[in-house]
Amino acid sequence: MYSHIILAADGSEHSYRAAEHAAAIAGASSSCTVTIVFVPRPDKSKGASLQQERMNAVQWEWRDKLARHEALFTGKEIPYSVLVREGDPGPAIVKYANAQKADLIILGSRGLNHLQQFVLGSVSHKVMKRVNCPVMIVK
Repeated sequence: MYSHIILAADGSEHSYRAAEHAAAIAGASSSCTVTIVFVPRPDKSKGASLQQERMNAVQWEWRDKLARHEALFTGKEIPYSVLVREGDPGPAIVKYANAQKADLIILGSRGLNHLQQFVLGSVSHKVMKRVNCPVMIVK
């Protein structure tokens, strides 16, 4: 049913639970691939040159944060790739998913309280409202 699943992951426990669901769905199909999208939040307090230096460090950071996620897919022999994107996580995930014509996006819920959701908006809410494919939010 699905051929391309996007897993939005940040290394948290919520994103690992989302990875488990992605693995279960992808594992049921012989032709499904998973793209793990990692979007670190930009540090707005630093200048552009320091921001680029930070993004270089992030290339190594994702390996640490997503090691369990990768082990899950490797252990179940599910084809996957990891993509690191820059920018605000919600819009960056939406832009990639829409451009790739993804079949499904799976991401974890962070459980923001009502005030935080009102002021900040959650990544899952931003993705759900703007993407052109189904979204599964895992608690």
